[in-house]
Amino acid sequence: MKDFAEYILSEEDLASKMEIVYYLSKKTKVFFDKSVVFKTEIARLFLNYSKIEVDKNLLLTACLLCNCKKVNNAQDIETIRSYAKAGAQYLRGMGFSKRFGKICEEINRYSNSNPRERESDILELVDQFGGMLLDRPERIGFKPDEALVLLEHRNLKNDYNRYLSTFIDFVNFMENIVITDKTDIPALKQLIKLYNETEELTKFIQKVIYDYEPKVDKLISKYTENMAQGMFCDIDNPNRPLFSEETARKIMGHMNNTNVVGANTNE
Repeated sequence: MKDFAEYILSEEDLASKMEIVYYLSKKTKVFFDKSVVFKTEIARLFLNYSKIEVDKNLLLTACLLCNCKKVNNAQDIETIRSYAKAGAQYLRGMGFSKRFGKICEEINRYSNSNPRERESDILELVDQFGGMLLDRPERIGFKPDEALVLLEHRNLKNDYNRYLSTFIDFVNFMENIVITDKTDIPALKQLIKLYNETEELTKFIQKVIYDYEPKVDKLISKYTENMAQGMFCDIDNPNRPLFSEETARKIMGHMNNTNVVGANTNE
């Protein structure tokens, strides 16, 4: 199994990665369910939106595996506190680097690992926010805006996460991306709907990868282009852009990159 790390990291197609982890879970009983796929998709969307300079392949692999020792609906507090660290040790035994294990361990703060890796801050946001959107036995899932409030003012009230403000901007952005599915529905709510309506894990993966992703990526691209065109119009003649579409797109890309490296990341 020590060759497993090289094997999955060399596979950059996300659908294939999920298939690999699915069969690993069947063979070794590592934790892998719909919630992992759900949160990984949120991470993928966030990375595409933010343009944060991290290894996307590495991070999405960590998303799929960081909960490998999680126990579903665990009630024992020690199990809840120790699963991330136990998972990191397990992954190092499968050939992953010490840093990869550290990234996964820092999905939560129970191990008090410091300094935190940049990728870990993304995992933390995705894990906590994504988890709040889903139903649990003791409560129904929160709406995205409600989950954001809890994330910022309860979960991370006393903790610094370098990407929190960028993530808030991302969620607000996604609330403007509307998918037509019989009725118009915001993109994150559509992902939740798919999760709730699809019981089988493999079918959920297929719907996310081959149905949801192409639709949402196309809509995001169109929405971004419309924003760029709207920002650079001649005030006296709104129908005539000041710049060409190509120039506007370059300016928008520069602004996004400046935003990530500067104020939003505090780096």
